[in-house]
Amino acid sequence: MTRIALITGGASGLGRATALAYAGAGLSVVVADIDGARAAAVAAELQGKGHRGLALDVTDEAQVASVFALVEREVGPIAVLAHFAGISGYTPDGLNPKIADESVANWERTMDVNLKGTFLCVREMLRVRRARPVPHGRIITTSSMVAQSGGINGGAAYAASKGAVLSFTKMAAREAAPLGVTVNSISPGAIDTPMLRSVMPPERDASYIQSIPMGRIGLPQDIAAAALFLASEDASFITGSCTDVNGGMRMQ
Repeated sequence: MTRIALITGGASGLGRATALAYAGAGLSVVVADIDGARAAAVAAELQGKGHRGLALDVTDEAQVASVFALVEREVGPIAVLAHFAGISGYTPDGLNPKIADESVANWERTMDVNLKGTFLCVREMLRVRRARPVPHGRIITTSSMVAQSGGINGGAAYAASKGAVLSFTKMAAREAAPLGVTVNSISPGAIDTPMLRSVMPPERDASYIQSIPMGRIGLPQDIAAAALFLASEDASFITGSCTDVNGGMRMQ
């Protein structure tokens, strides 16, 4: 039976790269993104058949429940939830505010997307798998190196939201284990995505790379490779973990 993967934030960046990797490995992929048209376009370019693109605002409780129900009904039981939907926490004018200058509105928006969105999607995945178990269930969340480095190269709202994702992932892993579902997080460093480029132009790469032992900015495919392994049957004894993918910039 073909395993089904639901990828949030799948229309670009890390989500798109993971969709390509999953499809290449033979999974049936549902690409969900706040931009439904782009999600459909990504689904159309995937290798194989049976892929779908759907619009999804991960902060909307009703939408999350509706999308999960639709996939379960029309595509089949979701074996893998790869949750990449998120925002940088920068203000609309591109600023990365210090704590003393942070607004409640920006703080709440960042938490809404990065933390509440993770909670709603993981909760729904656990609900559908509790009702209808599947073998080799997988949940993959997305944290950030910023969450573990005191906010270097990231603002307080973003760092706090991604730190909370790490704690939430561990809690979810304990609760999901009796369902046969693993829950793990990927913690990217600097990865060449539209989100990174919205705050760091290419001309800054040379100086930034000096702090990366591997000597380069990461690629979306680097994250997709980790997500592919964590979704695999071979990762059945790994849960509650954080996989750092940062070129050695942060080692623990």
